[in-house]
Amino acid sequence: MIRPPTSIIIQAIAIPFIIAGVVAVLLTMDGQSEAAQYGAVMPLAYLLGSISWGYMLVQWKMGVDVREYGSGRTGMANVLRTGGTKAAAVVLTLDIAKGVIAVVIARAVIGTSAAEVTAALIVLAGHNWPVFLQFKGGRGILTALGGLAIMAPVPAIIATATFFAITAWSRYISLGSVIGVMIGAVAVLALALAGWHSNTYMVYGFIACAMLVWQHRDNIQRIRQGSERRLGHPATKAE
Repeated sequence: MIRPPTSIIIQAIAIPFIIAGVVAVLLTMDGQSEAAQYGAVMPLAYLLGSISWGYMLVQWKMGVDVREYGSGRTGMANVLRTGGTKAAAVVLTLDIAKGVIAVVIARAVIGTSAAEVTAALIVLAGHNWPVFLQFKGGRGILTALGGLAIMAPVPAIIATATFFAITAWSRYISLGSVIGVMIGAVAVLALALAGWHSNTYMVYGFIACAMLVWQHRDNIQRIRQGSERRLGHPATKAE
């Protein structure tokens, strides 16, 4: 019997502890000092982000490290090219859920827009630089979207619609992602100035946008060179 990679074992062990941590924080932190609440919620958000569903599902399904194929990332787009549509759909749901859960916990326990923004940025950092995979994870689009959907649903819808439109037109998932993120950040700004939601969410919009565009810098370079993979092209072994 082939022994699964250590990183799979560690994450499989970590998942029930993270779930228990979420429950414990929700049940016990009400009424505690804000410093204690931050100290409980934010490390939990990072660990939640660090669970790399794309990596685990491709390992379980195919016995390969998704980081050795295509873009070398663990997110949905690379899983789609490497592991197929069903695995990608599962990763899409679970990666969005990470952002949603982090913001919901921050809202329930701390109850400020600043805490929501901090948790959303930290879970995004965990997804992109996960402790369980030597800090090499995904690009963060879906996890960022999950957090934004709770804080500012209308900009999240606008960003998603932009992504689909640009991706359908160009056949580049990366281009749709980058432009969708930028339009989403502008929508957060515009709607905050219009009084639709907290101005604090503008901080998330622009910091998350900067992080996500930075994570796509290699895609941007390949688009400029004409070597970026289009939607539907399978992943090849990374050199």
